[in-house]
Amino acid sequence: MKKITLFIALLLMIPFISFNGQQFEEEKLSGEDFEKVTTSIGADFAFQYQSLKHRANGANLIPLGKGFNLPTANFIIEAILAPGVKVNLETYLSSRHHVEAWVKGGYLQMDKMPFMNSSVIDNIMEYMTVKIGVMEINYGDSHFRRSDNGNVIRNPFVGNLIMDAFTTAPAAEFMFRSNGLIGMAGISSGSLKPELSKFFPNNGNPYYEGYDTADELAYYWKAGVDKQLNDDLRLRATLSGYHNPKHHFGSLYNGDRAGSRYYMVMVPKTNTASDTDPASRFTTGRWSPGSTSEVNAYMLNIFGSFKGLELFATYETNSGKTLAKADFEFTQFAVEGLYRFGADQKYFVGGRYNTVKNNTDQSIDRIQLGTGWFLTKNIMAKVEYVDQKYNDFANYGSDAGFKGIMVETAISF
Repeated sequence: MKKITLFIALLLMIPFISFNGQQFEEEKLSGEDFEKVTTSIGADFAFQYQSLKHRANGANLIPLGKGFNLPTANFIIEAILAPGVKVNLETYLSSRHHVEAWVKGGYLQMDKMPFMNSSVIDNIMEYMTVKIGVMEINYGDSHFRRSDNGNVIRNPFVGNLIMDAFTTAPAAEFMFRSNGLIGMAGISSGSLKPELSKFFPNNGNPYYEGYDTADELAYYWKAGVDKQLNDDLRLRATLSGYHNPKHHFGSLYNGDRAGSRYYMVMVPKTNTASDTDPASRFTTGRWSPGSTSEVNAYMLNIFGSFKGLELFATYETNSGKTLAKADFEFTQFAVEGLYRFGADQKYFVGGRYNTVKNNTDQSIDRIQLGTGWFLTKNIMAKVEYVDQKYNDFANYGSDAGFKGIMVETAISF
């Protein structure tokens, strides 16, 4: 009953909320100006100053200093291969998890299929977009607003959601769009690192028993509406699902290899080198089911914009089994509001509330307050105050959390 009530409440908010200039799925390529194969490059850079303090009256945490984090960067190559056909390749040049360069993924996007020489196919492709490759899967709308390594210019805050649904995988997506209606169906390997066969030693884990095969795919979908009602008002609402019947490495909630923004928070002392190794602690500040199987996840997103006022809301549930065969269920709610102002709305101020709870009554609550400035459309700076609290975590005690200031600068082109 509580879930139904919350869904209805969010739907009733649609006429009063907004999101100005938000880019979700890429626009269709018209292909009308195609003359020859062309190539373009782009890059994203991000740099933070962190001043956070953490506490736990039931655990001995590592000391946490103040200072600059390792700068992160992405490199993008795109080529238009034919009318309405492009290829994209993105590489992480530096990240919290890896200091060296490594490929995020690449995909082929087809908004037209001129090579088919079929009027029937041409008519169908007026409404369809096909993407195939190793790519960021299109589950939910929150991944369009998250920071992705060096690409942070689309996120008005510094941190992503507590339960961060993001992964890359070999996948194929088929999207229909017409007069604001959206329908998408996708299939993927369900794994960040596909392996046709793998041997796991018997280490007491009931899931791993010798050899395992990755022969079950993951399925995901999205349905919704996105309407620009007039010059000032845009509304969007989508419902997405993700279904993975079998455990795969790097699934929906542990597929981000770049790392979270709150470095080294809430790390207990073990007196080993991993305590202070950013690569081994790259998910600090997040919380999710982790490595799981039989996952069924659903995300409802509502957003809209009226002039400089914005609101974006997320309600998400996911359930399945842990690797120890125990049932789990997580629920997440997040709502954020912003106001953009000044010439070309280059300044903004806003806040986000985010909470996650599981079926054992553990929960995390976070408040983020932020402000920012677009020096140009490609250069921005933002400041965030964050306060995150951990409730009913036996390993942390009755009073645990972190809070403080994050400052981030970014360049994207």
